[in-house]
Parts: sequence; C-alpha cells; structure tokens
Amino acid sequence: MTERFQQLISWLNTCKFLENTDFTQPEPASNDASFRRYYRISVTPISGQSFTVIIMDAPPEHEDCEPFVRIATQLSQMGLTVPDVLEKDLRQGFLLLKDLGNDTYLSQLTEQSAEALYRDALQALVTLQVKGKSDAKSLPDYSVDLLTTEMNLFTDWLLATHLDIELSASEKQQWLQLQKKLSDSARNQPQAYVHRDYHSRNLMVVSEGNPGILDFQDAVKGPLTYDAISMLRDCYITWPKEQVVEWQREYFLLLAKANMLSKHDWSGFVKAMDLMGIQRHLKASGIFARLYHRDGKEGYLNDIPTTLNYLFEVGQRYPETQSLVRLLESNVLPAMERGA
Repeated sequence: MTERFQQLISWLNTCKFLENTDFTQPEPASNDASFRRYYRISVTPISGQSFTVIIMDAPPEHEDCEPFVRIATQLSQMGLTVPDVLEKDLRQGFLLLKDLGNDTYLSQLTEQSAEALYRDALQALVTLQVKGKSDAKSLPDYSVDLLTTEMNLFTDWLLATHLDIELSASEKQQWLQLQKKLSDSARNQPQAYVHRDYHSRNLMVVSEGNPGILDFQDAVKGPLTYDAISMLRDCYITWPKEQVVEWQREYFLLLAKANMLSKHDWSGFVKAMDLMGIQRHLKASGIFARLYHRDGKEGYLNDIPTTLNYLFEVGQRYPETQSLVRLLESNVLPAMERGA
C-alpha cells in the first residue's frame, strides 16, 4: 500500500458523508490521461440499500481540484448532469463524487443507438453554450498562445520525438503560417463556454438527464465549434462523412434556433468547424505521442492514426491547409507506416 493510498484511506475515514456506513476498499474505476486517479467504493448505510461512489485522487503537486468543484457547480446549475461533489479536501487533492456508472458513450455507441445519444449530447452542448454565457466570462481565455502551444505538441512530440522528423526551413515557415490561420479562425468564431474534452470517453449514458458529463475541469471561454467537433470527429470512434455532416447540420440548426448563429451562416460554420477540428487533432496526436514517451502509456499510440486520417481528409478541402497535407503525405504518414 503506497503512502498516497494510505492517505486516501485515512481521509475516507474522516468524511461525514461516510459516517455510520461500511465501505469497501477502493478499487480502480477508470484510467485517465492525466495525473488524476479514480477509485470506486461500495457504501452500505446502517439502514438502506448499498450504493457506489467515486473518489478522485488528484495529487496537489500536479493537479488542482478547485476548478472541478467550481465548474461542476456551474454545469449543475445549468441543468446538466455532472457528478455531485459529496466531500472535498482541496489541500490533499481528494474528492468524493456521485457515481454516474460505467456506461460511457464509447461503450454504448452503435449504429442503432448513435442518433439518440448524439442528439442528447448536442442538445446538452447547446444548453452549456446558451446558459453558460455569463459563467464563460469567468473562465480562462482560449488564447492564441494556448491554441499555438497545443498545436506545437504535434511538432514537438509526434514529429520530433516519436517519428524523428525535423522540419526544413521552408516547412517551418509554412507551419507558422498554418498555426496563424488556424488560430485566427478559432478566435474569429463566436466565443462560448468550452468543455475542451467533449467526446465519447467523457460522456456517460444515464437514465435521466442524458448525457452525464465528466472531465470538465479544463473548461475555457473559446471557439463555439470546439466541443462539437471534438465529439463528431472523435479520436476514439469514427463515423461516415455523410453522418457527420448530418449531425453538424443538426447542431447548426440548434444554434440558430438559440440565436447563437444566423441561419445563413452554414458554409462559414462548416469551414470554421473543420479548421477547428484540424487544430484539435494536431493537439491530440501530439498528446498521444507524449503519453507514450513521457508517461509510458502505450495504448494511446493506437489512437494516433485516426487523428492523422482526420487531418489528411479534412485538410484536403481548404487552400489554407495544403501545406499540412503535403507534410503528412511526404513525411508523416510514410514514417508512421515504417514504424507500424
């Protein structure tokens, strides 16, 4: 038993929520790409039925629980389903949370279930953006610096570290131009409440108020299309292009109905969303490489090809992203093939 785990057990024994109950030894509940760990315990009151709760272990030297607690409150007040915070110790980095179950969107999505599940998730997203207008002002800004830093994960970790690719002088210049175009597109969109990791592993299928929403602690005020494209061009599950366009249109119509966009903005909306997706997948591919090389999490290497396929497919549609397509075609995809 590690010192940190013993610290967690000691904290559980002080929680008022668990007074006059028996509870089981914490068991791992899920994997996380950060330093956070999640455990599940079964709780048996003196009278009544047993139930389960989740423990978030977020070492304070690496993670800050305060944004999770604050944003959980904001989202709950908007009528969205999030884990209730039952107990908290921000100094030690422990939270006791309501358990939303094991049924992630990723585990439940099929051709038959997708339409209803995505309809719920898109409606929840529009609720976040409409009802979160005021709260968004209190969030960190999705600045050009942050957008650029995220894109640099692609060149620093996927290209340089994972594939040993060094850009030529002309490629570096084209890369800087691409980053500016993508950042400008993101900043020129309407700015809204952004979850920042809205996808099938962070959405839970729940019986009431679907979906349950997790992993929202990094929320920012940023581009309107960011969360929708994170979900519709998910790094962990893919859908036919025609289906994605249908969901894009459904989302667009919900936004227009909520007066977040003009119904005449369709073509500009699609392009903005596509370019946003390119920024997102540059970031994601770099993160997956970093998780392997820095953190030893090999499984994320399997998710890199999906991100690169999105970059290549969508990049071909726009003049602004042709340099990226050439880089992928000439250097990145062949290097991935050699390493496969």
